[in-house]
Amino acid sequence: MTTLGSCIAACLWDRNAHIGGMNHFMLPDGAGNGLDSGRYGSYAMELLINELLKRGATRATLEAKVFGGGQVISGMSTMNVGERNTSFVLDYLKTERIPVVSKDVMDVYPRKVCFLPHCGKAMVKRLSPTNPEALAAQDRAAAQKVVPPASGAGSVDLF
Repeated sequence: MTTLGSCIAACLWDRNAHIGGMNHFMLPDGAGNGLDSGRYGSYAMELLINELLKRGATRATLEAKVFGGGQVISGMSTMNVGERNTSFVLDYLKTERIPVVSKDVMDVYPRKVCFLPHCGKAMVKRLSPTNPEALAAQDRAAAQKVVPPASGAGSVDLF
């Protein structure tokens, strides 16, 4: 589970092996130093794909669900971080030939995303653009209450 503003969460799932994972990155690319390189999409995507392959996933049967990239701070349109992140992840997945089966990206909303890697189900809740500290507290509380459902691999639930 994660909470997103202009960041992106890519949820990848192998529909045959029933293996999945989610990343969360802040910027498309950058010169990370090993400790913070996961902040960058170029590294976070590679890391997620390689870890799934190590655990038995097959590149040909991977599918993606993408969330985030919102412009949640008014007046920050000159940097377009959310738009840049969204363009990066969609281009990356297209280049890697991983189909995007669902997405909820851009606009002005922060989002809470829950991904169940054993079944591929993703749930997203659009949040009102309010206090970021309250969002973090909600995220911690909800993480302790998650009960995974039995199915729903091909869907995204808005809750």
